[in-house]
Amino acid sequence: MREYELKILDSLIDISPAEWDSLTEDNPTICHAYLQSMIDAGCTTAKSGWLPQFLTLWRDIDAQQTLCGAVPLYVKSHSYGEYVFDWAWAEAYQRHGLEYYPKLLAAVPFTPCSGGRLLARTSVDGKILVDGLINLARQSDVSSLHVLFPNAEDRQLLADAGMMPRTSIQFHWQNAGYKTFDDFLATMSHDKRKKVKQERRKVSEAGITFKRLIGADVTSKDWDFFVECYNHTYQAHFSTPYLNRNFFGLIGERMPENILLIVAEREGQPVASALNLFSKHTLYGRYWGGLEFHSGLHFETCYYQALAFCIERGIQVFEGGAQGEHKLARGFLPVKCHSAHWLKHPQFAKAVEDFLRRESGGIERHVNELSESSPFKSN
Repeated sequence: MREYELKILDSLIDISPAEWDSLTEDNPTICHAYLQSMIDAGCTTAKSGWLPQFLTLWRDIDAQQTLCGAVPLYVKSHSYGEYVFDWAWAEAYQRHGLEYYPKLLAAVPFTPCSGGRLLARTSVDGKILVDGLINLARQSDVSSLHVLFPNAEDRQLLADAGMMPRTSIQFHWQNAGYKTFDDFLATMSHDKRKKVKQERRKVSEAGITFKRLIGADVTSKDWDFFVECYNHTYQAHFSTPYLNRNFFGLIGERMPENILLIVAEREGQPVASALNLFSKHTLYGRYWGGLEFHSGLHFETCYYQALAFCIERGIQVFEGGAQGEHKLARGFLPVKCHSAHWLKHPQFAKAVEDFLRRESGGIERHVNELSESSPFKSN
């Protein structure tokens, strides 16, 4: 009898939420409800270019098959919705008459948040998952394997297996034990503190107030308005929304304890909204949209209201999402995020490895430059 078994699943429907979530370390971005709701709402399908192929590791424990490891894995037919950009690699393949798609992607769709990607009970199980991923990529009709935003432990396992590391930059806020929002502001330099206060005052003077809705407090009407805002943001950028009303309704039902919806109102009518996910230790900024323009409204809805929530709850980290150097002036500091890559074609693998080595030096310099522009008082 084999010590373990690897299985590919196109859905999590036959795995209990409790069993899956026991592997996720309380991270709502990789929980059963979040991933399965994308499938049930039709957001991650072969048609959308996100075919779920979850790699799962099973062991017989007490005469019962037990889930001991898993990877949120997808077959991708494009590179949209990933936030680690490999379009240039795809173009290079095309110029040489080669197919870059399909590729294998271990990630959370449309969600540039760090977390476990090798969801394993032990380091041994983690290594089995890495080996399983690379073997699957070798044996499948794919060009490559990519693991996006892994945590530090997973990153080491991926590097040990020979996957090429890549670094990018995000902006995260760290809670230094603030008791109030004013405590946070007091740590900022005079110019930055003044700017934040001005932005908040302009929003208040426009007659805009805010509601922070948690879980079951979010009504169907609130979700309808949020989705209107969400769609409006994509339309303003001439893009197609990745997610739909059904998905947001499902996570509202299935994981209400992780939902924070911020709604801005003017004269009793909603004008903007922002969705966040949160756990006891981290808040993840996800999506926002506004139907009216008011100076400072974006920053108040997306950042300041969420920062106040973190301070009230003692939440330690606010991940502000992809990119956005404008966050630096509002208390978010640059942090390095990571990914790991394996390419089947040896010459392209060597070329990408050389590129990543050069890119890494540039990222390091950019982080140092950004850190010199810290919004906080110097000691």
